[in-house]
Amino acid sequence: MSNARIFRYFKTSPEIIRLAVMMYVRYPLSLRNVEDLLHERGIDITHETVRFWWNRFGTIFAAEIRRSRVQAMRNF
Repeated sequence: MSNARIFRYFKTSPEIIRLAVMMYVRYPLSLRNVEDLLHERGIDITHETVRFWWNRFGTIFAAEIRRSRVQAMRNF
């Protein structure tokens, strides 16, 4: 699935959505901590927005990571 299609109806850039979701998943942070870290970078979103993005895109990003790891193992 192309990135343009999955982010079609969102006003926020795909890079910010990916950053927020990956920060929440990769590090042991709460939704409010992710909100605070993004606010320090000048990105004003709520913790509910991060939760919505995580529910919507978390599985898609996990599948991409899993796919790239499998390809790396096969090429090794």
